Amino acid sequence: MMDSFIAVDVETANFNPSSICAIGAAKVENGIITDTRYTLVNPEPGWFARRCVAVHGLTEDDTWDAPSFGTVWKEWQPWLKGFTLVAHNAAFDSKCISEACRIYQLEPPEPFRCTLRAARLNIPRMVLPSKSLDSLCDFFGIRLEHHHNALDDAVACAQLGIILFNQ
Repeated sequence: MMDSFIAVDVETANFNPSSICAIGAAKVENGIITDTRYTLVNPEPGWFARRCVAVHGLTEDDTWDAPSFGTVWKEWQPWLKGFTLVAHNAAFDSKCISEACRIYQLEPPEPFRCTLRAARLNIPRMVLPSKSLDSLCDFFGIRLEHHHNALDDAVACAQLGIILFNQ
């Protein structure tokens, strides 16, 4: 059982893992989402790939005056302290956050828990072939209004975590 954690989601500007252009997080305490955070981030490196823009819709115009990842991560440290981080497809989000931490010479977070992995372990393929975030949300009746918005994805991941980590 795991009823307290912080679900995070990042969007990247390009195919460099450190190019975080948005980050969202949802704090879960005792099985309930108690707080959320979201911010745009001025990515490093600071160019936007068309394919990434097509996924999340963010551009240079959205992030030119946003804080750096280093600034955001330092500001979030007291809020994150003591909580396990969770992501859907944690291999992606943890790699991005670790790479951005490396660039800004910050301590990367501990290994993440993964709702994708938990879903693959707990839901048979014949019941639900796809374990994508949107497919799982449909399956469990979780509202995911703006897929690939970092905050909406983090909240959906938190709701999945509440279900999957407590079965």
